[in-house]
Amino acid sequence: MRKLLLGLLFSFFIHFSSAQTDKPTDYLASEFHKDRREALRKKMPKNTVAVFFGNPERNRANDVDFIYHQDPNFYYLTGYKEPNCVLVVFSEAQKNTEGKLINEILYVQEKNPKAEQWTGIRLGVDGAKSELGFENAYNGKDFLKSGINFQNFDTVFFTEFQNDIRDSKRDEASLFKLVASFKDQIGYNSKRMEKSETNLQKEIDGVKQINVKKAKLDATTLDDYMASLREIKAKEELALLTKAVRISAMGQREIMKAMHVGMSEFEIQGIHEYVYKKYGSEYEGYPSIVGAGNNGCVLHYIENSKTKVENDLVLMDLGAEYHGYTADVTRTIPANGTFSTEQKLIYDLVYQAQEAGIKAVIIGNSFEVPDQVGRKIITEGLMKLGIISNPSDSRLYFPHGTSHHIGLDVHDPGKYENFEENMVLTVEPGIYIPKGSNCDKKWWGIAVRIEDDILVTKKGPINLSAEAPRKSDEIEALMKEKSALDNFVLPEIK
Repeated sequence: MRKLLLGLLFSFFIHFSSAQTDKPTDYLASEFHKDRREALRKKMPKNTVAVFFGNPERNRANDVDFIYHQDPNFYYLTGYKEPNCVLVVFSEAQKNTEGKLINEILYVQEKNPKAEQWTGIRLGVDGAKSELGFENAYNGKDFLKSGINFQNFDTVFFTEFQNDIRDSKRDEASLFKLVASFKDQIGYNSKRMEKSETNLQKEIDGVKQINVKKAKLDATTLDDYMASLREIKAKEELALLTKAVRISAMGQREIMKAMHVGMSEFEIQGIHEYVYKKYGSEYEGYPSIVGAGNNGCVLHYIENSKTKVENDLVLMDLGAEYHGYTADVTRTIPANGTFSTEQKLIYDLVYQAQEAGIKAVIIGNSFEVPDQVGRKIITEGLMKLGIISNPSDSRLYFPHGTSHHIGLDVHDPGKYENFEENMVLTVEPGIYIPKGSNCDKKWWGIAVRIEDDILVTKKGPINLSAEAPRKSDEIEALMKEKSALDNFVLPEIK
């Protein structure tokens, strides 16, 4: 009787979950991912194979894991969002054990009603075929005995293994076991990698092997292939990325209206992230940075624990992630609604540098140009304000670069050479003057960064995050407007 009840419960759970159809309809289509695999295949030399693994599950504490996030390259090529998976891409079609020609294989988590009751419905092999468009999909355990003879290829491409994968005793096809099996199948070890490009004799399991054909193992080139693909965005990607950016800009607008001196950094962070959720953003693209006053001088400050922002400038570097694509937008605003004289001088200097940097985002220009023009303006401005006396000291107050790609990663991979059409990148100059700096104390604790997400087009740069005001007077004007949160007052909890 108990087994019957459990069976009915599992059946009800599967039926109920599979009936949930009220989901977003603007995910990337399976055709997009298939096209990306074809683009990768065109980069691969003849008689080669590329192997990708999904991201590991990561433990937060005890029996609680962090929310799972797929490896961006894996998602880019497959659309698969679950852990414990492998993608194999062949440069040319291969015959499988049944004599059928195949050019790719996806290995996925096996369906498991008991596990799915706790952690959600798995796509399984049938779902990988029907929803992701893979003709050749198998359960992960099949990769453990894949039958692929990797030694028959001239090169096996993969990305270097990291030591952050736990061994799950409960899953016979965990990522740990999948990676271990792959290493066995390709004869991987550190000495093998060091000598893979030579004809040196090797010692394997104590037996001397001479002139035995071994595939070259390449753990670096695949990163280059993927970077060259991902730095140019397809139209489908631009639609999602633009939405993520606009959602982030709306978060900046709403906090400008809601900001007051009694707020905490946590509360400011919460308003941003609430706006993200209202617009359907699943996650934040990276840990939210909200730094008031001197906290803003810490470039990746994520504690966000100051209880009152008072009359400080508040640096807010946050980005919504929408269907995998993340924005990266920063605004710096005065908590009391009005820039002080010193705050405005620094802010307007950064704004001037950013304006020049954005204008330099032109097809054919080097990635370094926005940094060069913006840094020149900031250096000259700091000299004029008496904050520095030596141009080289500008690096003390503007220590980071000005631009990076965005996409599936907040720091998306790319070749970082010249600008090309449909790249999306940040332009984010900043000035940070921490307490104790070698300048007049009136400047101490002022931190300003202005960051926007710029689309490269044939007609010039387009600022995708322009809905969030950047000019100091426009920020002050918006901060005078009423906020929908003005009357949102919660009972006090002591």
